[in-house]
Amino acid sequence: MDTFHSNSIFDISCRAALRVLCTAILLFLVLPVIVIVPLSFNSGSFLTFPLEGFSLRWYYQLFASDNWMTAIRNSFVIATITTVLSTALGTTAAIGMQRLPAKFRTPLQIFITSPVIVPVIISATGLYFLYAPLGLNNSLAGLVLSHTVLSVPFVVVTVASTLEGFDMALMRAAASSGAPPFTAFRVVMLPLIAPGVISGALFAFAVSFDDIVMAIFLAGPKQRTIPLQMFNGVREEISPTIAAAATILVILSVLLLTAVEYLKHRAKKLNSSGSLNEE
Repeated sequence: MDTFHSNSIFDISCRAALRVLCTAILLFLVLPVIVIVPLSFNSGSFLTFPLEGFSLRWYYQLFASDNWMTAIRNSFVIATITTVLSTALGTTAAIGMQRLPAKFRTPLQIFITSPVIVPVIISATGLYFLYAPLGLNNSLAGLVLSHTVLSVPFVVVTVASTLEGFDMALMRAAASSGAPPFTAFRVVMLPLIAPGVISGALFAFAVSFDDIVMAIFLAGPKQRTIPLQMFNGVREEISPTIAAAATILVILSVLLLTAVEYLKHRAKKLNSSGSLNEE
C-alpha cells in the first residue's frame, strides 16, 4: 500500500513538472511575439517599456502611408496569385503521386518537397541567377513563381495526407458510370478532400505572405511586400509603425492557423463518418 501511494505521488509530481516545463517552453516561444502587440499601441515615438500611453496613432500612420499601403496591396496580390497556382499544382501533384507505386512515389515526394528542406537563401540565390537572363528579376511574375516554388510542397504534403483516407474505388465507380476524369474529380473527389485542399491553400498563402528572403533577392521597387517594407524600416529607422504592421501579421497568422485546425478537425470527422458508413 505504501509503495502504491509513493508511486502515485511520484506520477503526480512528474505530471506537474512536465506541465510546468511545457508552460515555460510555450511562454519562451510565444512571449517575443505577444510583446509586439502592446508596443503597437504606445503613444510614444519609440519602442519602449513601460508604455507612455495608449494610442492608435501608429495604425493611422500605417494606413495613411503610401509606402505601407502599396506593400499591403502587393502582399495580398502576390499571396493570392501564389495560392491559386500552388493549390492547383500541389493538388494535381498529390493526386498523381497517389497513383504511383511506392518505389516511385517516395523519391518523387522528396524531390517535390526539397524546397522546404533546402535553406531559402540558397533557393533565392539560385532563382536569382536563373531569372536574370529571362528578365524575371524585379518583376511580379518572378516573385510569384518563386513563392509558388516555396508553397507547392506544403500543398502536396497536406493534400497527400488527406488522400490517404480517400477510397479510390469511388473514382473507378464514377468512371464506370461514364463520368469524364475531370467531372469525377469535381463531383466525387474534391468535396471529400476539400478540407485538405483548403488547408494547403492557407499554408501557401501564409508562406507567400510572410516571405522575406525571396523578396530581398527578386522583388523590385514596385513589388515591395509587407515583410520587405518592415525589413527596410528596421534598417533605416525603427518606428512603432513596424510594430503595428507586425501585429496585423500576427493576427492574420493566428486566423490562418485557426482555420487550418478547424479544417483538420472537419477532415477527421469526415473520415470517421466514412469509416462508420463502410462498417
